[in-house]
Amino acid sequence: MEDNERLVPYSVNLTKGMYEALKKAAERRQASRMVRDAITMILEGHSEFDSGYNKGLRDAVEIVDNDKIASSISYEGQKIADIINDQLTCLIK
Repeated sequence: MEDNERLVPYSVNLTKGMYEALKKAAERRQASRMVRDAITMILEGHSEFDSGYNKGLRDAVEIVDNDKIASSISYEGQKIADIINDQLTCLIK
């Protein structure tokens, strides 16, 4: 998730079964991210494969952003993290 993106709460009505499954995922601290990923997949209108591919790329960008070494090393005035993330972002469909 980009730094300038602020999370905004949104309420959704769920069946009891969906609620219980989501509650179980929340115990593993995965519920919010899981719901956001599903909504992103729907809004992007891609196939399941493309959505998974894009999610993998976004996860890779987040890992590079959080890497202290990649963020502290520069080449020709540009951080290695930014160079890698620019290349990864270009692959998102």
